[in-house]
Amino acid sequence: MTAYEKVLLARSKERPGIREYIDLLFDDFIELKGDRMSREDSSILAGVAYFHSVPVTIIGHRKGRTTEENIKYNFGMPSPEGYRKALRLMEQAEKFKRPIITFIDTPGAYPGIEAESHGQSIAIATSIAKMSALKTPIISIVTGEGSSGGALAIGVADKIWMLENSIYTILSPEGFASILWKDAKLAPKASEMMKITAGDLKEMGLIDEVIPEGKKSIRILEEMLLQELNSLLKIKPQALVQKRYEKYRHIEGAYSPYKEKA
Repeated sequence: MTAYEKVLLARSKERPGIREYIDLLFDDFIELKGDRMSREDSSILAGVAYFHSVPVTIIGHRKGRTTEENIKYNFGMPSPEGYRKALRLMEQAEKFKRPIITFIDTPGAYPGIEAESHGQSIAIATSIAKMSALKTPIISIVTGEGSSGGALAIGVADKIWMLENSIYTILSPEGFASILWKDAKLAPKASEMMKITAGDLKEMGLIDEVIPEGKKSIRILEEMLLQELNSLLKIKPQALVQKRYEKYRHIEGAYSPYKEKA
């Protein structure tokens, strides 16, 4: 498939959402709601569950399939309240020494006037900063669309995985094409240039693993989670934070436009 064909597949309503992953991988999930400041944002699904008898915190974007669900979940575009809810659960996970597993699938954070007036940029920046220093293991899985700060706000992790037909990008190919060439119809060309597919990102070292899609994908994901959580839980909290810091400093250093040439 071309890069843009993978973009369209990543956006497909037929792809499993966070609820399906929870039902297939975890036991006794309990949803927790509210940011304790304003309101409930249903575009972020969050709660606690068991994974092979280990208590974990689960956080992820929720889109919905029907028109009614899309409206209810705001097409998977969180407002500040959603990110504040996510951060509340992350801090709770750190307190009780629970690993955090996030599922990323969003076209981006909601860009509306109300969201901006309620502190959208601050909520995203705070989430990124706090995740960088959380003293508990974090695994992020891109299951569909991972776009802009709306994805990164719950994507600062010790391990970043992607489904093979998912994408992870600074903005949509349509937006990229509109800015660069003033023509959104050139999105297929932009998709190739942007290097946003799982294979591209793994080759560049920006993600850790690509998860094959198909009948065995859930089994593969389950085995990967079991192995990785066992490994991460053996690392001392301060060492875990240091390794996470070094991971992102390496990415920044390797791809910074201001990096000095050797």
